[in-house]
Amino acid sequence: MACSRVTAPEPPPGIFRRAAVMLCSLCAFLLLLHRCASGSPPLLRASDAAAGPSGDPRSLRTRLTYEWTRASEPAGFGAAARASRGLADEARPERPLVSPSPDASRKVSPRLAGKLSALGDGSRKLPQALIVGVKKGGTRALLEFLRVHPDIRAVGAEPHFFDRHYDNGLQWYRDLMPKTLEGQITMEKTPSYFVTREAPARISAMSRDTKLIVVVRDPVTRAISDYTQTLSKKPDIPSFESLTFKNRTTGLIDTSWSAVQIGIYAKHLDNWLQYFPMEQILFVSGERLISDPAGELGRVQDFLGLKRIITDKHFYFNQTKGFPCLKKAEGSSKPHCLGKTKGRTHPNIHPEVVQRLRDFYRPFNMKFYQMTGQFFGWDD
Repeated sequence: MACSRVTAPEPPPGIFRRAAVMLCSLCAFLLLLHRCASGSPPLLRASDAAAGPSGDPRSLRTRLTYEWTRASEPAGFGAAARASRGLADEARPERPLVSPSPDASRKVSPRLAGKLSALGDGSRKLPQALIVGVKKGGTRALLEFLRVHPDIRAVGAEPHFFDRHYDNGLQWYRDLMPKTLEGQITMEKTPSYFVTREAPARISAMSRDTKLIVVVRDPVTRAISDYTQTLSKKPDIPSFESLTFKNRTTGLIDTSWSAVQIGIYAKHLDNWLQYFPMEQILFVSGERLISDPAGELGRVQDFLGLKRIITDKHFYFNQTKGFPCLKKAEGSSKPHCLGKTKGRTHPNIHPEVVQRLRDFYRPFNMKFYQMTGQFFGWDD
């Protein structure tokens, strides 16, 4: 009788892979026990020390195997480790890329907002507030002081959009602005706006809600300071006295000279009040900006609806220059004073000329006090 050979059934195709995986898991587990017994610190990431999003404990087991085999792969264990690693990657759910919330900027500390904007966050907006004047009144000092506030972002240079570059369009103007986060105020200063007849209408067309700041100063002192600046650039210009008068004998003041014309504040304010109510205009005293910078900055911060962050602690008085300086400027840990062009020594003007100018400005000053409801003390 012929004997038939009995052939053993072949194992299922996947049994070797399962056996290899089980062996890898066992080796990794033994390695884990060995490390724990020897006091070695675990290599698991803190974020992986829990089950996966689905609550499946296998997620932890496969990640455990993956982390330990990757960190301590002995010679000859590479294939098993790679197999275990592949299983762990298959079992691990994909983590979606999370984009920042649109409201993320609201959660940023106000003190960091300006720094974040400087790094590229936020967006460019048309200014909500403008320092519109006046030349040689203290506008640069005010802008530099305001830039200390974390909720104010301002252009350093004067854009001159509403007087010289209006034809370039609002998009061109917007592109000049710094990026701001929600809650921050965009500002710029161009002191020639105050005396530019078209400026109020153009600013109103941009936004009727724009807040306006005007830094004013004794018009006589302002005129002399204006002349001093011009003299530093053009040493051959005529004397202050000859430019002030149309006729020195009669004492008739030449109001066509810009240094004199700018100081007729009441005349220029009339033009602005045709487009903006008085409550949208803040008048800052150039004299008090020197004698009490924190006090004037407090008024400005209130006007802009900001917390009073800029206080006395931010200033010290520079005896050489004769005006206050910042203990710490924006983005710096060093004290900061305005440049050498600020605080120039004025030329000596004959007292008679000064008195003639004071007499000329007096009625305009009185009208300006009445219009603003503020007394600036220029006629004392």
